[in-house]
Amino acid sequence: MNAAVTATTQGTKPTEWQIDPAHSAAHFSVRHLMISNVRGEFSKLSGNVVLDAADLTRSSVDVTLDASSINTREPQRDEHLRSADFLDVANYPAISFRSKRVVAAGPEHFKLSGDLTIRGVSKEVTFDVEGPTPSVKDPWGNVRSGVTATAKINRKDFGLVWNALVEGGGVMVGDEVSITIEAELIQKNPTPSGD
Repeated sequence: MNAAVTATTQGTKPTEWQIDPAHSAAHFSVRHLMISNVRGEFSKLSGNVVLDAADLTRSSVDVTLDASSINTREPQRDEHLRSADFLDVANYPAISFRSKRVVAAGPEHFKLSGDLTIRGVSKEVTFDVEGPTPSVKDPWGNVRSGVTATAKINRKDFGLVWNALVEGGGVMVGDEVSITIEAELIQKNPTPSGD
């Protein structure tokens, strides 16, 4: 996923950040047979974030996930999820989110609303965001920060309607999908500071 997130830093000008794919992931959970949760992740995501130190609500995020990187630790299930029954990655290789507004919801908590696009269908979704964390310098001099974003969607809203009935009147796959994005951000072109 390409992600652009705007966050507050100690400077006065907005700062640009990029998602570090090696330390970030998009996790999801969905009911299976109505009795348990199956969990998985999209391991390949990217994105850019703009953080406004003066007013975080003026921040923005642009994220892209590689739909083919889905992993539920079961190869046959993953192939089915990549197929036209679900994500149809041959025709829709990316899942994207582009923010439209940020609303403060408490200390280091925000509501991030924007367009989530899956299988070519865009719907507005609101993520609960925790962070950004205070920035730190890694051993190589990069300035880093982190955010966690969570949301729930109905997969049928995005054309993911495949299902199968099971004995007892239930269904194989639940409609509600819980999403958690853990993103580690690297500041682009940080300006030297005395902190």
